[in-house]
Amino acid sequence: MSASGLPFDDFRELLRNLPGPDSAALMAARERDAQLTKPPGALGRLEEIAFWLAAWTGRPPAVNRPLVAIFAGNHGVTKQGVTPFPSSVTAQMVENFAAGGAAINQICVSHDLGLKIFDLALDYPTGDITEEAALSERDCAATMAFGMEAVAGGTDLLCIGEMGIGNTTIAAAINLALYGGTAEDWVGPGTGSQGEVLARKVAAVEKAVALHADHRSDPFEVLRRLGGREIAAMAGAILAARMQKIPVIIDGYVATTAAAILRAANPSALDHCLIGHVSAEPGHMKAIEMLGKTPLLALGMRLGEGTGAALAAGIVKAAAACHSGMATFAQAGVSNKG
Repeated sequence: MSASGLPFDDFRELLRNLPGPDSAALMAARERDAQLTKPPGALGRLEEIAFWLAAWTGRPPAVNRPLVAIFAGNHGVTKQGVTPFPSSVTAQMVENFAAGGAAINQICVSHDLGLKIFDLALDYPTGDITEEAALSERDCAATMAFGMEAVAGGTDLLCIGEMGIGNTTIAAAINLALYGGTAEDWVGPGTGSQGEVLARKVAAVEKAVALHADHRSDPFEVLRRLGGREIAAMAGAILAARMQKIPVIIDGYVATTAAAILRAANPSALDHCLIGHVSAEPGHMKAIEMLGKTPLLALGMRLGEGTGAALAAGIVKAAAACHSGMATFAQAGVSNKG
């Protein structure tokens, strides 16, 4: 906790003093790219990704210890009937991740990615955001700090994902609070909400944002009042990655919403991040556009659990391999342009 005694103050201070990119490493990567056996720009966005890796790691582009981190939390708002699945599914899916039986496990194996799963007090759902704040300031700050600690261990590419029944309702509420519009702009089917369930989801988002409307100008208050533990932990992990020079790939709608909290506090807070994919959840592309980002993939996925970010990690690894492994014109004996 900060010296002032206010739990969020340490995070506010970090966001005011974010480290920037490494200009020397970026320049060296650009100079090498100009000598590789290809026309300038021929690898398109792969070249941009290689430069991004260099800028945010401070070394030649490489991915040696990629990690997918999944944060799981439960939400009191589910008692409003906003999802067809019970909250118990969150813990069941965490067990499935641990047993290797989920989609994310297969993607991690196929792309040689590490995987960690963090159970965030699943037996204690957050407060129902239609009636009260999701978390106290102390609990929210502690969960952000937990997310920061989760990054420890030497990874050099962090993929952020989540699991939590009801958390697309949470994401919709946060986006409505941050960006305005209507609940219908941000609410989608999530795990399959339709008909009366979808109507209850829209109503819950409207009610929650109206209840906490006086606090919409403070991103941290939006986070604690309308968010959840996995949202807070993901925000903490993204922030810690910035401080430790670890590039980040953000997954779907819910993970993007966690990132949006940081950007609302500092417009440069996500410069070390890529958006892995745009999901089929209707609000996700709107949320990505508000962040000024372009997703790497568009595969019609809406699973969460870090799957889109993990798939995108394969592209990032390929970008690094092309940059480091390709021969230069001089090495290959190929004539460069005059």
